[in-house]
Amino acid sequence: MSQNFVNPDQIRAWFSRAMSDMYKSEVPLYDTLLDLVAQVNAQTLAAQPELAAQLARTGEIERLDVERHGAIRVGTAQELANMRRVFAVMGMQPVGYYDLSPAGVPVHSTAFRATHETSLQASPFRVFTSLLRLELIDDAALRAKAARILAARQIFTARALELAARFEAQGGLEDADAHEFVTEALHTFRWHSEATVSLDDYQELHGLHRLIADVVAFKGPHINHLTPRTLDIDEAQAEMPRRGVSAKAVIEGPPPRKCPILLRQTSFKALEEAVLFAGADGQSASGSHTARFGEIEQRGVALTRKGRALYDQLLDLARSRISGAPNEGNAAAYMQNLQDCFAAFPDDYAQLHAQGLAYFRYFLTGKEGGDPDAGLQDLVAQGHIRFEPLVYEDFLPVSAAGIFQSNLGDKAQAEYAQNASQAAFEQALGAKVQDELALYQDTQDRSLDACLQALRAQAGSPVAA
Repeated sequence: MSQNFVNPDQIRAWFSRAMSDMYKSEVPLYDTLLDLVAQVNAQTLAAQPELAAQLARTGEIERLDVERHGAIRVGTAQELANMRRVFAVMGMQPVGYYDLSPAGVPVHSTAFRATHETSLQASPFRVFTSLLRLELIDDAALRAKAARILAARQIFTARALELAARFEAQGGLEDADAHEFVTEALHTFRWHSEATVSLDDYQELHGLHRLIADVVAFKGPHINHLTPRTLDIDEAQAEMPRRGVSAKAVIEGPPPRKCPILLRQTSFKALEEAVLFAGADGQSASGSHTARFGEIEQRGVALTRKGRALYDQLLDLARSRISGAPNEGNAAAYMQNLQDCFAAFPDDYAQLHAQGLAYFRYFLTGKEGGDPDAGLQDLVAQGHIRFEPLVYEDFLPVSAAGIFQSNLGDKAQAEYAQNASQAAFEQALGAKVQDELALYQDTQDRSLDACLQALRAQAGSPVAA
């Protein structure tokens, strides 16, 4: 890459900061969430010096305050493909495939994010991106109307796409172009209080599914939430009502643990926002729309395929013991079931490592004399290598659906056949999604290899190529 080109990690960091500033001005409660999370994190680090030391060793402490994930929903294959091109300028690749249709949400999704740990440390910004599945709409006339409405819009500025093409052609953007790109790309994610459809059309789409109306009826995929990372989501959940914020009844994901795993998420209820709808006579009609909300997340260690299988098994067991989806009426019973079921999941990093349930990064301790051929377990036992949990950078389909549903209203549930179609999603995307487990495995393997290479160098042994 030319030295004149701005590193995509830097462009991503600029964009993440600009997105946060924009959302803060659009949704004042987001600023409240940021203050709340900062307070909880400071208290947690002060009360748990061992956690502070762990985050310092792994470098996570440096990314904590700027870590965000956003969520958007697009309506067409062309919009998704262009979104991939725009995110590529920021060093973000599609990782993972998520089918939310079994939970009554007519979308499938991926997460755009950086894929190398060095880039993630520089800027861990990620965007959960969903594509509306028009084929799941049974009403043929309404499906055709939605398709016509979506085909008539352009969610990117011409300049944003021009700069993305320049990035592709020359392999990067210079400083002035990179700053302009951030400004132009940001327009795609802004809130527009004017709908592109009439009030009647909006109500028809809304009656089918509130999310369908959210995707189809507006000028673009306004950012639905921008999520900071907390170190204690239970305390954050308790603090939200103290600040006048109405939290959802149940924290999505695993129960509280000494050694957090995967992802836990909570949110406040979506805002009802004034909207002007198009009128046939040129006169606008006033109405409202509910879509954007606030979310907080806590991230734990990434699980291996074996660990995910155990997690899914225990989560299914906990959910099978209550009637319906977790809600205000069964929240206490569900959380107790969850805690009871997950007693079968080891809550100790040493056990998670020994049983191959989670991914870790390896570091040299500085103790000399380690034999690089002794084997990993012996090198760990002898104190030459230590392991630290590898943070989970992705999402959980059940949790994502739970967050969507809690903010779409109690009547938003619809019945869709379980028909995941990763091939169709990738065709729309114009690329394969990356396997998140393979990325974690690669990070783990490279960290171990670096340790062994360093030990060989210390011992004067030939270093492997």
